[in-house]
Amino acid sequence: MKDWHLYIIRCHDGSLYTGVTIDVERRFREHQAQGRKCAKYLKGKAPLALVFQICIGEKRKAY
Repeated sequence: MKDWHLYIIRCHDGSLYTGVTIDVERRFREHQAQGRKCAKYLKGKAPLALVFQICIGEKRKAY
C-alpha cells in the first residue's frame, strides 16, 4: 500500500489550494501544466508554488 500525502499550493493571487495524492511531484507538475489533469480551481492561477507537503499515510486521514 502506498502512502498518501497532503499538499498545499499557493496561487499567484495568494489563494491556497489543498489536495491529496500518492505522488506530490507528479501531481504538482500536472497542476503547473494547466492541462486536462489540472484541478479546475487552479486553471488560470499560475504561477503556482508548492508551499507544504506531509505524508499522512492513509487517505482517510486527510479528511
